[in-house]
Amino acid sequence: MPAPKSSFLDKVLGRIGRLDAEGLQTVVQRLARERSFLETLFNTIEDGVLVVDEQGHVIYFNQAVTRLIGLQPSVEGQHITTLLPEADWEKISRADDTGGERITRHEFEVHYPRPRFLRLYAAPLDPESLRGRSSGVALILHDATEARQKTFEAIESERVQALTLLAASVAHEIGNPLNALHIHLQLMERELKKMKVGQASSLSRKDRQDACPTTESFRRLEQFLDVAKGEINRLDYIITQFLQAIRPVPLQLKVTSLNAVVEKTLELLRPELDNRGLTVKLKLARQLTATPIDPIQMQQVLVNLVKNAIHAMTKGGTLTLQTGEGADGVWMSVEDTGGGIPQEQINRIFEPFFTTKKTGTGLGLMIVQRIVRTHGGRIELESHVGRGTTFRFWLPWHERKPRLLEEKTADAHH
Repeated sequence: MPAPKSSFLDKVLGRIGRLDAEGLQTVVQRLARERSFLETLFNTIEDGVLVVDEQGHVIYFNQAVTRLIGLQPSVEGQHITTLLPEADWEKISRADDTGGERITRHEFEVHYPRPRFLRLYAAPLDPESLRGRSSGVALILHDATEARQKTFEAIESERVQALTLLAASVAHEIGNPLNALHIHLQLMERELKKMKVGQASSLSRKDRQDACPTTESFRRLEQFLDVAKGEINRLDYIITQFLQAIRPVPLQLKVTSLNAVVEKTLELLRPELDNRGLTVKLKLARQLTATPIDPIQMQQVLVNLVKNAIHAMTKGGTLTLQTGEGADGVWMSVEDTGGGIPQEQINRIFEPFFTTKKTGTGLGLMIVQRIVRTHGGRIELESHVGRGTTFRFWLPWHERKPRLLEEKTADAHH
């Protein structure tokens, strides 16, 4: 159905040739008022309104477009593909060629003036034109960043719930037999040692030489036991990761310096670092302000991040641990000189079960992110393929507590 036309314009166009100078002035003033009203309206709405002519050159945009993609008044007349390369102008213009009331929809991300996820709706300015081009296209930019984030959070919540059910089942079904296996392997190891000692004491020197095949069998059995114990320890680690993921421990906050947590973590991991021949650089801020943190859980964060860095550096490298503070809190970074993370994997790096390691559980970084968020902090990731990766997390100065309604009311009276 064609859009209704303005009755004012209908009347004016019907008798435009009979208007005198005073009448024309009145019409112009009325049109100016309507234009001012429409501009005020367009600049009030939150969605961006951008109009291009039939060739794709910008002829109008409202203030919301400036906020969303950073356009300046001087860009009028420039082509839309120069200012907004993410918009598929060829597809939009093809839809415009067909004429009629047709709206196309696109989704894309922009990174200037800040990262946003936008939905673009394009509609011809002259929907009544059923053949050929219209007189231009109206582009509506809708900021869908928050809606997309809520969708991601809902998906993540569903994944965590599914993980909870799976992990609880795995821990229950495997935990008890795994513990029994571990105990019986220890008993086998003790019996093997007793047999070895008994054989050595009962044989003469010549007999010992003749018993070399038996000695070799003992050695091979010990190797098999070591492998079995190592695999059991790995399974135990996997179950522990599952349980930490599904049963978040309430924070036990203590006013502590991040520097102390770093030093304790390094002391724990020093043998593994030395064994791999890695260089450790410490850049700890002097007199770093103590903040309310859970030292044990924060150490768990550092252990996971440092172990990830260790595994990323297969042929030596440098591990850099740095602390500092800013206007909103303290921060800590873990930097490695490994192979880096490809761009297509960065967006998935905190997902449950996603891992770049052959023997990884895909839960370590998920646990890291959960602990940092529980502290009211945030975590950032920067990676360059072939150069290395840096994880940095920020923690607020004070514990974030929900404010009571009475407190808000009291604040309002000040």
